[in-house]
Amino acid sequence: MSMESNGPSAFSLMTKPRGAICNLDCKYCYFLSKERLYPGSDFRMSETLLEEYTRQYIEAQQVSEVTFAWQGGEPTLMGLDFYRQAVGYQQKYRKPGMRIFNAFQTNAVTLDDAWCEFFAENNFLLGVSLDGPAHLHDAYRVDKGGAPTFSRVMRGIDLLNKHHVEFNILTTVHAANADYPVEIYRFLRDEVRTQFIQFIPIVERQNDTGFQEGSYVTERSVSAQQYGRFLTTLFDEWVRRDVGCVYVQIFDVALAAWAGSGRGCASSRRPAAAPWPWNTTVTSTRAITSSSLSTAGATWSISPWPTSSSASSSAASALPNAIRCRSAAWTVRCASSATAAVPKTDSSKRPPVNRA
Repeated sequence: MSMESNGPSAFSLMTKPRGAICNLDCKYCYFLSKERLYPGSDFRMSETLLEEYTRQYIEAQQVSEVTFAWQGGEPTLMGLDFYRQAVGYQQKYRKPGMRIFNAFQTNAVTLDDAWCEFFAENNFLLGVSLDGPAHLHDAYRVDKGGAPTFSRVMRGIDLLNKHHVEFNILTTVHAANADYPVEIYRFLRDEVRTQFIQFIPIVERQNDTGFQEGSYVTERSVSAQQYGRFLTTLFDEWVRRDVGCVYVQIFDVALAAWAGSGRGCASSRRPAAAPWPWNTTVTSTRAITSSSLSTAGATWSISPWPTSSSASSSAASALPNAIRCRSAAWTVRCASSATAAVPKTDSSKRPPVNRA
């Protein structure tokens, strides 16, 4: 499909139509406190804004496949009719020959048959937040009353499987579960039976505001040493039997860097996605094709997403043979410009991590 534009050929936006509103009260969540930034708001993307955003986002894309990413807070709190309308607008403004996809991150607690039927009918890809088996997941992932959520999350996953909805798992690594990488991995692989897993570290600043300020991190945070041990132990478990069967995002990112591909996630390369809060005013196509997006006092870079996959495909085909040679020397390149923080002398507290 031939398209011409002065902007990037492709980019991604992450839409948060309900803002920071969530049905859970996870103890490490950085985003719940953002509700205070908008006193008096109902935290709902209007139908008018939804349509205009959809139109401009599709119009600005110069590729044949476009993905809408939905996150929160908890995006299901917008209600099912909102997403029926969203899919309707996507079809209304879809260019000839263009394929539309939707990615949806959820805690899975609110899922029922109606939601899962909708996801299946419209080919949504879901990400489900799950921090491991019950005794690890429930350490921090609780509801507004402080009650555990594991059984409700697993019920949601059962419904996704029942309706054949494709999903992957997002697991945060924190002080409560960082010492159990093999238990977590085997649980996700053998009991949840997911093939796609993402692990992200919890590094939470210690303060009374809930914002990114302060000199120390909380006791819930994973230390650099813990996270490193978690990943290396996880890799040793994965590489013995699951190469090509289970996909762990951080290993894919490392492979892409090694192969010279620019693909990766925001923590390992220049950002390719920007968050799009529910209340951002869209005024023109240029607002989302310019080199930066500014809203609520913060600016995010929007960079083109490379479409060539020849380098990564070549490296991927060679990976199993290379892995079998455990004595080989590896050099993995990192595109991140993040710098390490200088540790504080107070040994009872951990220093924060500075991220670019």
